Amino acid sequence: MVTFSLCMIVKNEEEVLRQCLDSAKDVVDEIIIVDTGSTDRTKEIAKEFTNKIYDFEWIDDFSAARNYAFSKATKDYIFWLDADDYIAEVDRKKLKKLKEELNLDVDAVSMLYHIAFDEYDNPTFSYRRHRLVKRERHFQWRGAVHEYLEVSGRVIESDIAVRHRKKDKNKNTTTSDRNLKIYEKRLEKGEKFTPRDLFYYSNELKDHGHYEKAIKYYQKFLDLKEGWVEDKIQACINLATCYRNLGDTEKEIEALVRSIHYDVPRPEVSCRMGDLYQERQLYDKAILWYHLAVQVDLSHVYGFRREAYSTWYPYLQLCVCYWHKGEKELAVLYNKKAKKYRPTDPAVLYNEEFFKKHLVSK
Repeated sequence: MVTFSLCMIVKNEEEVLRQCLDSAKDVVDEIIIVDTGSTDRTKEIAKEFTNKIYDFEWIDDFSAARNYAFSKATKDYIFWLDADDYIAEVDRKKLKKLKEELNLDVDAVSMLYHIAFDEYDNPTFSYRRHRLVKRERHFQWRGAVHEYLEVSGRVIESDIAVRHRKKDKNKNTTTSDRNLKIYEKRLEKGEKFTPRDLFYYSNELKDHGHYEKAIKYYQKFLDLKEGWVEDKIQACINLATCYRNLGDTEKEIEALVRSIHYDVPRPEVSCRMGDLYQERQLYDKAILWYHLAVQVDLSHVYGFRREAYSTWYPYLQLCVCYWHKGEKELAVLYNKKAKKYRPTDPAVLYNEEFFKKHLVSK
Protein backbone atom coordinates (compact mmCIF):
# COMPACT_ATOMS: atom_id res chain seq x y z
CA MET A 1 0.00 0.00 0.00
CA VAL A 2 1.25 3.49 -0.84
CA THR A 3 1.66 6.17 1.82
CA PHE A 4 0.23 9.69 1.99
CA SER A 5 1.58 12.95 3.39
CA LEU A 6 -1.04 15.60 4.17
CA CYS A 7 0.44 19.06 3.59
CA MET A 8 -1.39 22.21 4.68
CA ILE A 9 -0.75 25.92 5.04
CA VAL A 10 -2.73 27.67 7.78
CA LYS A 11 -3.26 30.99 9.50
CA ASN A 12 -5.77 31.69 12.29
CA GLU A 13 -7.85 28.60 11.58
CA GLU A 14 -8.94 27.60 15.10
CA GLU A 15 -12.60 27.50 14.05
CA VAL A 16 -12.19 24.82 11.39
CA LEU A 17 -8.82 23.09 11.68
CA ARG A 18 -9.88 20.33 14.05
CA GLN A 19 -12.75 19.23 11.80
CA CYS A 20 -10.40 19.15 8.81
CA LEU A 21 -7.70 17.10 10.53
CA ASP A 22 -10.23 14.76 12.16
CA SER A 23 -11.60 13.94 8.74
CA ALA A 24 -8.18 13.09 7.28
CA LYS A 25 -6.09 11.68 10.12
CA ASP A 26 -7.06 8.03 9.56
CA VAL A 27 -6.23 8.14 5.86
CA VAL A 28 -2.83 9.84 5.83
CA ASP A 29 0.50 8.65 7.22
CA GLU A 30 1.93 12.02 8.20
CA ILE A 31 0.54 15.51 8.68
CA ILE A 32 2.62 18.58 7.86
CA ILE A 33 1.33 21.98 8.97
CA VAL A 34 2.95 25.19 7.76
CA ASP A 35 1.78 28.23 9.72
CA THR A 36 2.04 31.65 8.08
CA GLY A 37 1.52 33.78 11.18
CA SER A 38 -1.34 32.59 13.38
CA THR A 39 -2.23 34.59 16.48
CA ASP A 40 -5.01 32.29 17.71
CA ARG A 41 -5.04 28.63 18.87
CA THR A 42 -4.27 27.19 15.43
CA LYS A 43 -0.87 25.76 16.37
CA GLU A 44 -2.18 24.40 19.65
CA ILE A 45 -4.89 22.49 17.80
CA ALA A 46 -2.42 21.27 15.15
CA LYS A 47 -0.19 19.80 17.91
CA GLU A 48 -3.03 17.42 18.82
CA PHE A 49 -2.50 15.74 15.43
CA THR A 50 1.16 16.18 14.52
CA ASN A 51 4.55 17.42 15.68
CA LYS A 52 5.52 18.44 12.16
CA ILE A 53 4.60 22.10 12.43
CA TYR A 54 6.68 24.72 10.65
CA ASP A 55 6.65 28.50 10.47
CA PHE A 56 6.78 30.35 7.16
CA GLU A 57 6.98 34.12 6.86
CA TRP A 58 4.05 35.34 4.79
CA ILE A 59 5.21 37.10 1.61
CA ASP A 60 1.85 37.51 -0.21
CA ASP A 61 2.55 34.33 -2.18
CA PHE A 62 0.41 31.23 -1.66
CA SER A 63 2.52 29.09 -3.99
CA ALA A 64 5.68 29.83 -2.04
CA ALA A 65 4.01 28.67 1.18
CA ARG A 66 2.51 25.54 -0.41
CA ASN A 67 5.79 24.57 -2.08
CA TYR A 68 7.54 24.90 1.28
CA ALA A 69 4.94 22.59 2.85
CA PHE A 70 5.41 20.07 0.03
CA SER A 71 9.17 20.14 0.58
CA LYS A 72 8.67 18.71 4.06
CA ALA A 73 6.76 15.64 2.88
CA THR A 74 8.40 12.20 3.12
CA LYS A 75 5.73 9.74 1.92
CA ASP A 76 4.91 8.33 -1.53
CA TYR A 77 2.13 10.80 -2.33
CA ILE A 78 1.27 14.30 -1.17
CA PHE A 79 -2.35 15.07 -0.35
CA TRP A 80 -3.29 18.68 0.34
CA LEU A 81 -6.23 20.42 2.00
CA ASP A 82 -7.10 23.88 3.23
CA ALA A 83 -8.09 24.26 6.86
CA ASP A 84 -11.73 24.94 5.97
CA ASP A 85 -11.94 21.74 3.91
CA TYR A 86 -13.01 18.33 5.15
CA ILE A 87 -13.66 14.84 3.84
CA ALA A 88 -17.13 13.40 4.37
CA GLU A 89 -17.43 9.77 5.47
CA VAL A 90 -18.53 8.52 2.04
CA ASP A 91 -15.45 10.10 0.46
CA ARG A 92 -13.16 9.00 3.26
CA LYS A 93 -14.05 5.40 2.42
CA LYS A 94 -13.33 6.05 -1.25
CA LEU A 95 -9.99 7.65 -0.37
CA LYS A 96 -8.98 4.65 1.76
CA LYS A 97 -9.88 2.34 -1.11
CA LEU A 98 -7.84 4.47 -3.52
CA LYS A 99 -4.88 4.27 -1.15
CA GLU A 100 -5.11 0.47 -1.07
CA GLU A 101 -5.33 0.16 -4.85
CA LEU A 102 -3.17 3.04 -6.12
CA ASN A 103 -0.27 2.01 -8.34
CA LEU A 104 2.96 3.97 -8.17
CA ASP A 105 2.86 4.60 -11.91
CA VAL A 106 0.12 7.17 -11.25
CA ASP A 107 1.52 10.70 -11.06
CA ALA A 108 -1.53 12.62 -9.87
CA VAL A 109 -5.18 12.19 -8.92
CA SER A 110 -7.83 14.84 -9.47
CA MET A 111 -10.81 15.08 -7.14
CA LEU A 112 -14.01 17.07 -7.06
CA TYR A 113 -14.08 20.17 -4.89
CA HIS A 114 -17.54 21.09 -3.57
CA ILE A 115 -17.48 24.67 -2.31
CA ALA A 116 -21.18 25.54 -1.93
CA PHE A 117 -24.28 23.60 -0.92
CA ASP A 118 -28.05 23.98 -0.87
CA GLU A 119 -30.30 23.47 2.14
CA TYR A 120 -30.37 19.73 1.40
CA ASP A 121 -26.56 19.59 1.57
CA ASN A 122 -26.34 18.91 -2.16
CA PRO A 123 -23.33 20.49 -3.89
CA THR A 124 -24.26 23.58 -5.89
CA PHE A 125 -20.82 24.76 -7.02
CA SER A 126 -17.98 22.37 -7.81
CA TYR A 127 -14.83 21.98 -9.87
CA ARG A 128 -11.87 19.61 -10.11
CA ARG A 129 -8.44 20.04 -8.56
CA HIS A 130 -5.29 17.95 -8.62
CA ARG A 131 -5.46 16.84 -5.00
CA LEU A 132 -2.96 13.97 -4.74
CA VAL A 133 0.48 13.94 -6.40
CA LYS A 134 3.51 11.68 -6.39
CA ARG A 135 6.16 13.24 -4.16
CA GLU A 136 9.19 12.21 -6.23
CA ARG A 137 7.85 14.12 -9.25
CA HIS A 138 8.41 17.39 -7.35
CA PHE A 139 5.38 19.08 -8.85
CA GLN A 140 5.28 22.80 -8.09
CA TRP A 141 2.58 25.31 -7.23
CA ARG A 142 2.35 28.31 -9.55
CA GLY A 143 0.88 31.76 -8.98
CA ALA A 144 0.93 34.07 -5.98
CA VAL A 145 -2.88 34.09 -5.69
CA HIS A 146 -5.46 31.54 -6.89
CA GLU A 147 -2.49 29.23 -7.23
CA TYR A 148 -2.57 25.95 -9.12
CA LEU A 149 -0.58 22.74 -8.97
CA GLU A 150 1.27 22.11 -12.24
CA VAL A 151 1.20 18.38 -12.97
CA SER A 152 2.00 16.07 -15.88
CA GLY A 153 2.21 12.38 -16.63
CA ARG A 154 -0.45 9.83 -15.79
CA VAL A 155 -3.40 11.54 -14.10
CA ILE A 156 -6.49 9.75 -12.74
CA GLU A 157 -9.86 11.48 -12.48
CA SER A 158 -11.56 10.13 -9.35
CA ASP A 159 -15.08 10.63 -8.01
CA ILE A 160 -13.73 11.42 -4.54
CA ALA A 161 -14.84 14.82 -3.27
CA VAL A 162 -13.39 17.30 -0.82
CA ARG A 163 -15.94 19.59 0.77
CA HIS A 164 -15.35 23.23 1.68
CA ARG A 165 -16.79 24.67 4.88
CA LYS A 166 -16.89 28.44 4.93
CA LYS A 167 -15.98 30.20 8.12
CA ASP A 168 -18.31 32.62 9.86
CA LYS A 169 -18.29 35.70 7.63
CA ASN A 170 -18.55 37.97 10.64
CA LYS A 171 -15.27 36.57 11.91
CA ASN A 172 -13.51 36.65 8.58
CA THR A 173 -14.18 40.13 7.19
CA THR A 174 -10.55 41.19 7.40
CA THR A 175 -9.55 38.75 4.65
CA SER A 176 -12.40 39.36 2.21
CA ASP A 177 -10.37 41.75 0.04
CA ARG A 178 -7.00 40.06 0.67
CA ASN A 179 -6.57 38.62 -2.82
CA LEU A 180 -7.64 41.83 -4.54
CA LYS A 181 -5.05 43.79 -2.54
CA ILE A 182 -2.32 41.28 -3.43
CA TYR A 183 -3.08 41.65 -7.13
CA GLU A 184 -3.14 45.42 -6.94
CA LYS A 185 0.18 45.52 -5.08
CA ARG A 186 1.66 43.45 -7.87
CA LEU A 187 0.28 45.84 -10.48
CA GLU A 188 1.73 48.80 -8.60
CA LYS A 189 5.14 47.12 -8.73
CA GLY A 190 4.80 46.85 -12.49
CA GLU A 191 4.59 43.07 -12.58
CA LYS A 192 3.39 41.50 -15.81
CA PHE A 193 0.32 39.35 -15.24
CA THR A 194 0.06 35.88 -16.70
CA PRO A 195 -3.20 34.96 -18.49
CA ARG A 196 -4.29 33.18 -15.31
CA ASP A 197 -3.52 36.29 -13.25
CA LEU A 198 -5.65 38.41 -15.58
CA PHE A 199 -8.57 35.98 -15.25
CA TYR A 200 -8.51 35.80 -11.48
CA TYR A 201 -7.87 39.51 -11.03
CA SER A 202 -10.94 40.14 -13.19
CA ASN A 203 -12.91 37.76 -10.96
CA GLU A 204 -11.84 39.68 -7.86
CA LEU A 205 -12.93 42.94 -9.45
CA LYS A 206 -16.31 41.45 -10.38
CA ASP A 207 -16.84 40.00 -6.91
CA HIS A 208 -16.15 43.40 -5.38
CA GLY A 209 -18.62 45.15 -7.69
CA HIS A 210 -16.04 46.91 -9.88
CA TYR A 211 -17.87 45.83 -13.03
CA GLU A 212 -16.50 48.28 -15.57
CA LYS A 213 -12.92 47.62 -14.52
CA ALA A 214 -13.61 43.87 -14.48
CA ILE A 215 -14.91 44.09 -18.07
CA LYS A 216 -11.68 45.77 -19.13
CA TYR A 217 -9.53 42.99 -17.69
CA TYR A 218 -11.78 40.16 -18.88
CA GLN A 219 -11.45 41.59 -22.39
CA LYS A 220 -7.66 41.68 -22.03
CA PHE A 221 -7.68 38.04 -20.99
CA LEU A 222 -10.05 36.92 -23.76
CA ASP A 223 -8.03 38.78 -26.39
CA LEU A 224 -4.97 36.67 -25.57
CA LYS A 225 -4.28 33.49 -27.50
CA GLU A 226 -2.95 31.94 -24.31
CA GLY A 227 -5.09 30.76 -21.43
CA TRP A 228 -6.93 27.63 -20.32
CA VAL A 229 -10.11 27.05 -22.32
CA GLU A 230 -12.21 26.52 -19.17
CA ASP A 231 -11.05 29.91 -17.87
CA LYS A 232 -11.96 31.46 -21.22
CA ILE A 233 -15.48 30.00 -21.00
CA GLN A 234 -15.92 31.17 -17.42
CA ALA A 235 -14.57 34.61 -18.32
CA CYS A 236 -17.34 34.95 -20.92
CA ILE A 237 -19.94 33.94 -18.35
CA ASN A 238 -18.54 36.36 -15.78
CA LEU A 239 -18.35 39.09 -18.40
CA ALA A 240 -22.05 38.54 -19.06
CA THR A 241 -22.70 38.93 -15.33
CA CYS A 242 -20.90 42.28 -15.32
CA TYR A 243 -22.97 43.53 -18.25
CA ARG A 244 -26.17 42.32 -16.58
CA ASN A 245 -25.33 44.24 -13.44
CA LEU A 246 -24.73 47.31 -15.59
CA GLY A 247 -28.07 46.82 -17.35
CA ASP A 248 -26.63 46.11 -20.80
CA THR A 249 -28.63 43.10 -22.03
CA GLU A 250 -27.25 43.11 -25.57
CA LYS A 251 -23.65 42.93 -24.35
CA GLU A 252 -24.71 40.23 -21.90
CA ILE A 253 -25.99 38.10 -24.78
CA GLU A 254 -22.82 38.75 -26.82
CA ALA A 255 -20.67 37.57 -23.91
CA LEU A 256 -22.69 34.37 -23.43
CA VAL A 257 -22.58 33.58 -27.15
CA ARG A 258 -18.84 34.22 -27.16
CA SER A 259 -18.37 31.30 -24.76
CA ILE A 260 -19.63 28.90 -27.44
CA HIS A 261 -16.55 29.71 -29.54
CA TYR A 262 -14.53 27.58 -27.10
CA ASP A 263 -16.76 24.53 -26.59
CA VAL A 264 -20.36 23.34 -26.42
CA PRO A 265 -22.56 25.63 -24.30
CA ARG A 266 -22.10 25.09 -20.60
CA PRO A 267 -25.37 24.54 -18.69
CA GLU A 268 -25.11 27.99 -17.09
CA VAL A 269 -24.82 29.59 -20.53
CA SER A 270 -27.80 27.61 -21.81
CA CYS A 271 -29.95 28.51 -18.81
CA ARG A 272 -29.06 32.18 -18.98
CA MET A 273 -29.87 32.26 -22.67
CA GLY A 274 -33.14 30.53 -21.86
CA ASP A 275 -33.87 33.13 -19.20
CA LEU A 276 -33.27 35.95 -21.64
CA TYR A 277 -35.74 34.45 -24.13
CA GLN A 278 -38.24 33.65 -21.39
CA GLU A 279 -38.12 37.28 -20.21
CA ARG A 280 -39.20 38.25 -23.74
CA GLN A 281 -41.93 35.57 -23.71
CA LEU A 282 -40.21 33.71 -26.55
CA TYR A 283 -40.99 30.37 -24.96
CA ASP A 284 -40.11 28.04 -27.86
CA LYS A 285 -36.57 29.45 -28.01
CA ALA A 286 -36.24 29.38 -24.25
CA ILE A 287 -37.28 25.72 -24.19
CA LEU A 288 -34.52 24.79 -26.65
CA TRP A 289 -31.87 26.31 -24.40
CA TYR A 290 -33.22 24.77 -21.18
CA HIS A 291 -33.27 21.30 -22.77
CA LEU A 292 -29.70 21.79 -23.92
CA ALA A 293 -28.63 22.57 -20.35
CA VAL A 294 -29.45 19.05 -19.13
CA GLN A 295 -27.93 17.27 -22.12
CA VAL A 296 -24.28 18.30 -21.81
CA ASP A 297 -21.91 15.74 -20.25
CA LEU A 298 -19.77 17.48 -17.63
CA SER A 299 -18.06 14.42 -16.18
CA HIS A 300 -14.64 15.34 -17.54
CA VAL A 301 -14.87 19.12 -17.26
CA TYR A 302 -12.32 20.61 -14.87
CA GLY A 303 -13.85 24.08 -14.83
CA PHE A 304 -16.44 25.55 -12.47
CA ARG A 305 -19.72 23.64 -12.25
CA ARG A 306 -22.88 25.16 -10.81
CA GLU A 307 -25.02 22.09 -10.36
CA ALA A 308 -28.34 23.95 -10.39
CA TYR A 309 -27.96 24.79 -14.07
CA SER A 310 -27.77 21.13 -15.11
CA THR A 311 -30.36 19.77 -12.66
CA TRP A 312 -33.41 21.38 -11.07
CA TYR A 313 -33.22 24.93 -12.48
CA PRO A 314 -33.81 24.17 -16.19
CA TYR A 315 -36.58 21.74 -15.25
CA LEU A 316 -38.33 24.40 -13.20
CA GLN A 317 -38.06 26.88 -16.06
CA LEU A 318 -39.32 24.29 -18.55
CA CYS A 319 -42.36 23.89 -16.31
CA VAL A 320 -43.05 27.63 -16.60
CA CYS A 321 -42.47 27.76 -20.35
CA TYR A 322 -44.65 24.78 -21.15
CA TRP A 323 -47.47 26.15 -18.99
CA HIS A 324 -47.42 29.43 -20.89
CA LYS A 325 -47.52 27.47 -24.16
CA GLY A 326 -50.61 25.62 -22.94
CA GLU A 327 -48.82 22.27 -22.72
CA LYS A 328 -49.98 21.58 -19.19
CA GLU A 329 -49.00 17.91 -18.94
CA LEU A 330 -45.42 18.77 -19.78
CA ALA A 331 -45.48 21.58 -17.22
CA VAL A 332 -46.49 19.09 -14.54
CA LEU A 333 -43.86 16.60 -15.72
CA TYR A 334 -40.98 19.05 -15.48
CA ASN A 335 -42.08 20.33 -12.08
CA LYS A 336 -41.88 16.71 -10.88
CA LYS A 337 -38.37 16.43 -12.33
CA ALA A 338 -37.34 19.58 -10.43
CA LYS A 339 -38.88 18.19 -7.24
CA LYS A 340 -36.56 15.17 -7.33
CA TYR A 341 -33.67 17.56 -6.65
CA ARG A 342 -35.49 20.02 -4.38
CA PRO A 343 -38.44 18.27 -2.71
CA THR A 344 -39.41 21.20 -0.48
CA ASP A 345 -38.49 24.08 -2.76
CA PRO A 346 -41.14 26.83 -2.35
CA ALA A 347 -41.43 27.31 -6.12
CA VAL A 348 -41.96 23.59 -6.71
CA LEU A 349 -44.58 23.37 -3.96
CA TYR A 350 -46.30 26.53 -5.20
CA ASN A 351 -46.52 24.98 -8.67
CA GLU A 352 -48.14 21.86 -7.23
CA GLU A 353 -50.81 23.91 -5.48
CA PHE A 354 -51.27 25.99 -8.62
CA PHE A 355 -51.84 22.85 -10.69
CA LYS A 356 -54.44 21.55 -8.20
CA LYS A 357 -56.44 24.74 -8.62
CA HIS A 358 -56.15 25.09 -12.38
CA LEU A 359 -56.19 21.53 -13.66
CA VAL A 360 -59.42 19.57 -13.80
CA SER A 361 -59.05 16.09 -12.39
CA LYS A 362 -59.78 13.35 -14.85
